[in-house]
Amino acid sequence: MNKLDEQILNLAKDLQQGVKGAYHPPDEGFRAESQKVIPMSVVRGTRGYIEKVANQINGCYEKGWYDACAVMIRRLVETLLIEAFENNKIESKIKNSQGDFLVLDKIIDKALTEPSWNLSRTTKKALPLLKKVGDLSAHNRRYNANLKDIESVLDDVRVVAEEFIYLASFK
Repeated sequence: MNKLDEQILNLAKDLQQGVKGAYHPPDEGFRAESQKVIPMSVVRGTRGYIEKVANQINGCYEKGWYDACAVMIRRLVETLLIEAFENNKIESKIKNSQGDFLVLDKIIDKALTEPSWNLSRTTKKALPLLKKVGDLSAHNRRYNANLKDIESVLDDVRVVAEEFIYLASFK
């Protein structure tokens, strides 16, 4: 390699390092390019934090970060359940004696047996499945979610989200 080629190569390396050091994602992250897990139309107009979680679910899915996607699905489910209980002024049913929210499996049990709601069969079946997928990704150190794990719950995510968005009176 001659001297000029070496200088060009060094300049290219310096430029590449400079770009990496100067680049930072925006504070609130990027918008997902797709809506393959949860259509944004389902969550639009609810709460900003719900919209952000849905965006992160979609972004994780499109990047192939399936464990992160599963955990965020679990978070969305938990958030929407709590919102629905609060909206219906029955949040005391999902709190312990210290006023803290119960763990998700207990909240799901309460949601499934809440007499003032008439949950669809799909939602009743899906709630434990969505929790399981999220729990495996969050708590099992030898488990890594893959595409099929997320694809197996795609329809359930939307149905559950939509049902609890209505129960929370967001739409």
